Amino acid sequence: MPRRSDIKLTKRVVDALRVESNDAVFWDRELAGFGVRVYTTGRKVYVVQSRGPWGPKRVTLGRQGELSCDEARKQAALVIDRVKRGEEPEPGPPKVAPTVAGLAERFMRDHAETRCKPDTTRSYRSLLGNHVEPALGGMALEEVGRAEVAALHHGLRETPVTANAALGLLSKMFRMAEAWGLVSAGSNPCRGLRRYRTRKRERFLTQEEFRRLGRALSDLEEAGRTWAPAVAAIRLLALTGCRRSEILDLHWDDVDRTTGEIRLKEAKAGPRMVPLTKPVLSVLDAIPRSPDDTWVFPAGNGKGRLGSLSYYWEAVRERAGLDDVRIHDLRHSYASRALALGESLSAIGRLLGHRHVVSTARYAHLMRDAEKAAAARVGESIGVHVKSRGK
Repeated sequence: MPRRSDIKLTKRVVDALRVESNDAVFWDRELAGFGVRVYTTGRKVYVVQSRGPWGPKRVTLGRQGELSCDEARKQAALVIDRVKRGEEPEPGPPKVAPTVAGLAERFMRDHAETRCKPDTTRSYRSLLGNHVEPALGGMALEEVGRAEVAALHHGLRETPVTANAALGLLSKMFRMAEAWGLVSAGSNPCRGLRRYRTRKRERFLTQEEFRRLGRALSDLEEAGRTWAPAVAAIRLLALTGCRRSEILDLHWDDVDRTTGEIRLKEAKAGPRMVPLTKPVLSVLDAIPRSPDDTWVFPAGNGKGRLGSLSYYWEAVRERAGLDDVRIHDLRHSYASRALALGESLSAIGRLLGHRHVVSTARYAHLMRDAEKAAAARVGESIGVHVKSRGK
């Protein structure tokens, strides 16, 4: 600790202080620990020293002239108080309250881009950029309450699927914020908000519609109006029941002709195998391939894989007269055809790569239809022999 002094530091006293051979510190007699260091050059700097629970601390307050003696004394008193309480001598810069935009950036960097599949990451980025950040991005996390989230959800009521997806994403972000210590536990403003009721859209192609789809693909391909690899990708979607991303993410190394399987390493429910049937193999054999190609469906510019089939699907379904059919409906139609051919729900679940039985259960009503049709055929066959005469 600095020794006691007989002088009280004032502007007049500090101005008069001089040293000749060595620098020296002059301590104030009233505020223990407050002093001024005087250099042989004439420069004078206010300092403060005190002892706290973690030992002594010395802090330079500022240069005389830039800081008055009275101001230095006030600052010294604050520093001494902080040191004695075991705090840092000088408070750090004020913490900036985390915002929704900041949380979104961290969520994408530390969670989505490292743990989620590319399609999920793209979906999150779209929801954030188009809906969440424009509405809430500038708000501090602690300012976002149920009312603000409900307003965002209500504003998207015309597109209930998007509204629910935005609410689900925001809820997941706040759960991550709790885990990261950005907000207090149990403060998720999305908790308890009811999602809009949506109806699972079911559209299955009939046998005649499959024929029209096949003719449209062939006609557009022969006329050169649709890019051949895109036509091949759509054919594989219809022939395998795979998801769009599973087909577009294919590498040639994933096609194992020895075992007769396609290895889907990045499937939604985890890696799985898809049988390499003759129709599928025929489509793959017809795809042009250069020695440098690793993707089955490379992008037109040669950088990465084909990004989307939406543009090509629009032309195909218009040609086939299937205006209400989405490209994902090809997957539903594959399941529908499998049921019509007598496959069980468990077998169809394996073909589609479903992780849980409940995902395949949506096709249960089709199985009942198939059972009724089978019963009718069997009944007609037996009926000709056992029904009463005259009836």
